[in-house]
Amino acid sequence: TIVILGKTGRNFAAGMSGGIAYIYDQDNQFNPLCNKAIVDLEKIEAGGEQHPQGNSLEALKSDMTKYDEQRLKLIISRHLQYTNSNVAKKILANWDKSLSKFIKVMPVDYRRALLEKQAKEAQQTASTGGQ
Repeated sequence: TIVILGKTGRNFAAGMSGGIAYIYDQDNQFNPLCNKAIVDLEKIEAGGEQHPQGNSLEALKSDMTKYDEQRLKLIISRHLQYTNSNVAKKILANWDKSLSKFIKVMPVDYRRALLEKQAKEAQQTASTGGQ
């Protein structure tokens, strides 16, 4: 997982086979710079689902298809804590407005693999009666 609070170069995501990138697209200029051949671009919705086990990175890594707002805010908060970044400070101070400027970049095959893994785990849990 990577969070980019600055500008990216062109051909972003070319060869991206796994992981997630959150891009702060403050000037709405990221889309033409991204190589969308193998990734999906998504907006992050405010008030998204919260992880039931709380706000730890370990818990939030349990499902990379969910909890984007919670994960992103935690990562940026930690960045601020360790670096005293003015950009992070500004984003967090205006969270609702800033969140609408983030784009989630996720490889199509990576999402499919995660969803298949989740389905297989759910099937195994169901067949063992949750044991």
